[in-house]
Amino acid sequence: MTDVAGPAPVVVDRPERSRFEVLVGDEVAGRAFYTLGDGLIVFTHTEVDDRFGGRGLGGVLARGALDAARARGLRVRPDCPFIRSWIEKHPEYSP
Repeated sequence: MTDVAGPAPVVVDRPERSRFEVLVGDEVAGRAFYTLGDGLIVFTHTEVDDRFGGRGLGGVLARGALDAARARGLRVRPDCPFIRSWIEKHPEYSP
């Protein structure tokens, strides 16, 4: 969920930084860090800046990152507790 008056969040891959970012307007609101190797993406850490907390942006970020991984045919290993927990709540994303 986002602020009604604010822009819709967008998830982008930043492979040069090994992370997905959720953007609110021009601001990076959160990041999901990963490593890649042999058809596998390992999510290692996820964070949402405190000032963007409570808007559901962590879920937006998780869904966007996992959708991108799926679209690229990557296997997912959720070492990050947040991503692992999110997948448990959304079994359609189970690796």
